[in-house]
Amino acid sequence: MEWKWNTIIEPFKIKTVEPLGITTREERAKALEQAHYNLFNIKAEKVLVDLLTDSGTGAMSAAQWGGVMNGDESYAGARSYYNFEREIKDLTGFEEVIPVHQGRAAEKILFGVVAGKGKCIISNSHFDTTRANVEFTGAEAMDFPVKEALNFDKPAPFKGNADVAAMEKFIKEKGAKNIPLCVMTVTNNSLGGQPVSMENLKAVRALCDKYGIPMFLDCARFAENAYFIKLREKGYAQCPVREIAEQMFELADGAWMSSKKDALVNIGGFLAMNNKEWSAKARQMLILTEGFNTYGGLAGRDLEAIAIGLREVLDENYLQYRIRSTAYLGEGLLRHGVPIINPPGGHGVYVNAKKFLPHIKPQNFPAQSLACALYLEGGIRGVEIGTLMFGRRDAKGVFQAAPMELVRLAIPRRVYTQSHIDYVIEVFGWLAKRAKQIKGLDVVEAPAILPHFTAKLKPAK
Repeated sequence: MEWKWNTIIEPFKIKTVEPLGITTREERAKALEQAHYNLFNIKAEKVLVDLLTDSGTGAMSAAQWGGVMNGDESYAGARSYYNFEREIKDLTGFEEVIPVHQGRAAEKILFGVVAGKGKCIISNSHFDTTRANVEFTGAEAMDFPVKEALNFDKPAPFKGNADVAAMEKFIKEKGAKNIPLCVMTVTNNSLGGQPVSMENLKAVRALCDKYGIPMFLDCARFAENAYFIKLREKGYAQCPVREIAEQMFELADGAWMSSKKDALVNIGGFLAMNNKEWSAKARQMLILTEGFNTYGGLAGRDLEAIAIGLREVLDENYLQYRIRSTAYLGEGLLRHGVPIINPPGGHGVYVNAKKFLPHIKPQNFPAQSLACALYLEGGIRGVEIGTLMFGRRDAKGVFQAAPMELVRLAIPRRVYTQSHIDYVIEVFGWLAKRAKQIKGLDVVEAPAILPHFTAKLKPAK
């Protein structure tokens, strides 16, 4: 019998290193004040462990850096584009492949083509930029997560699933003609990086077929989702992850990807589909806003790195390490009594700040307050997914708090080791003993669209 070791071994060697931002508590307090208590305004050089996002923050492999050197920088018809296109076609099966500089560019183009005033986009859950790009067209973004997704404490294998019955009820009420698209986000980022089952994808596909609604995947973390299906869904344990991923794409009419996640690169993305009418319109917008069809705002070297990364991410040794590392962080926080979305997701751990800081009212942003405290005490940067990000005022101007207050600890790919994660766990253990001392925040100013990126705050009185 082969022994199962407890130590998590990174399935790679480290060839290049970068110094961390080691600061004192006094320096961090000053940095927070100068940043108006918005962690997006903190200089990276003053961050010790940066868990703000897993988007574009990963480490590229030696093979990817080799691809960078081979990048063809021709403006039109570059060899690197055709390598990129071939890899995406082979994986997804979609014939129309449109390069973009990152995921939100694909969203901007796609919803500019299909959405608009009076329309609704339905989803298991839209993420922040997706929702903003839908709403920018005048359309409405509607989420239909399963009920267990909102029970953060009770584990369930596929909390990223869509509530198909609720979706169908809405389609009947709104009218299918007013719903140009269904989006399945895999994994479900807004609700904890939770996976979507193949069974649920098939059920949503059948629903969309019934009402003539196209289904697209927001597939930024498709490989992590496929690996969860292999681990948790009956009938897939012996199926290679690539085959699972291909089955996911077969169920969709199109997809877009921020390649800064599961393609293991620092910039890039794509929009892919089979609808030639939509594609033609999208390419017109691409040339207007991003660049020519064969580069789409990217350098040839970026296209090469993406093509290689899409192969590397499906290495099951890597995925085993990736998912196990995230679970290790979640298990460590739970030992200190820190409430999280359980089980941990694929790309990060989400702390339930509403439960961790019940003394802070929603209008004083408990999740943002916790994120600031985490930086102040440990130099660790996370991101708020709560009322600062998703809070709204209704038609009468009454403040509406977000239904959840989460701090996402997104783990960059192939960057931190187990000792870095142990440090994060230790800092949270310290905070857990002093949670009542953490104070709330007030907004000084914030824009109407995506306020969390640029809002200014101050300590509440």
